[in-house]
Amino acid sequence: MDKKQQILNTLNEQGLMPLFFNADKQVSIEIVKCLYAAGVRIIEYTNRGAQAIDNFKAIKKIAVAEMPDIFLGIGTIKNSSDAENFIDAGADFLVSPALADDVYVTATAANILWIPGCMTPTEILKAEKWNINLVKLFPGNVLGVDFVKAVKELFPAVQFMPTGGVDTTKENISEWFVAGVAAVGMGSKLITKNFIEDRNYDGIRDSTKQVLDIIKNIKQKN
Repeated sequence: MDKKQQILNTLNEQGLMPLFFNADKQVSIEIVKCLYAAGVRIIEYTNRGAQAIDNFKAIKKIAVAEMPDIFLGIGTIKNSSDAENFIDAGADFLVSPALADDVYVTATAANILWIPGCMTPTEILKAEKWNINLVKLFPGNVLGVDFVKAVKELFPAVQFMPTGGVDTTKENISEWFVAGVAAVGMGSKLITKNFIEDRNYDGIRDSTKQVLDIIKNIKQKN
């Protein structure tokens, strides 16, 4: 099994893609550690600031030493230059907010998993023609559960991961999975501003574990 399939399998099993960025390197490392302690084995660090590349390298170094079974990807990749820099830094996969042609070319050349953002059937069709197995539905709260229900049968070869506005409640998570998503992406709803400001890493760990348990129970019932 190749690495791309391993990552997809891990995401399908976990059902959750935690994503975040913090300018503070040590805070970023601690957040990854507490996500890992909660049971997370795939994380998207987002390219949202000047510190992102250095922070990512530091996180990757700790991950290799202490979390060898985790897949660490980089999000908000909008151009080939950033894609190349983070691939060189050891990113296991790339995530984009949109269908960036040059990122697709770079990811294909590097044989690395790329998860692009899509918002329309036209974009999903383009991704399908590129043999992309998983797309990020972004922004998830704008598209909504009904969008998934409407397009899922049209694109049986494509899996969906709504990101943006997905809540941590059992009701909201259940709606998405019943609609047929493979996973949900969660950022500030999971790794909240209050948790970060208070350095409440136990809170992040416990909240994440709760979400993972909710997803596990939903998947068992489905």
